[in-house]
Amino acid sequence: MSRNAPAAALGGAWCSEITGGVRLVLQVTPNAKKSQVIGPLEDVLKLRLQAQPIEGKANEALLRFLAELLDVPRSRISISHGLTSKRKMVEVLGAALTAEKVMRVLLADAQ
Repeated sequence: MSRNAPAAALGGAWCSEITGGVRLVLQVTPNAKKSQVIGPLEDVLKLRLQAQPIEGKANEALLRFLAELLDVPRSRISISHGLTSKRKMVEVLGAALTAEKVMRVLLADAQ
């Protein structure tokens, strides 16, 4: 069984393991009443953020939100693609992180 088989079993095309952590494919909607995980949609995980998409505020709010949910330092999370797009690729580094663990945490927070 491959390393990504458990993630695939949970329907997690949006979450994959990389060296030292995980990569997330997210669709972010800013200007929400509150920040929350909506849930998976096709090959992305939908999130709403309580932040304006102005001067990087939504990107910073996204990184803080994920750091809090995944219990990792903010400095271990980066947006690798999509800084100005609603669709973003985020890398979360942490030796203890697996795709399965991250998906369980994020989906448990889904509304």
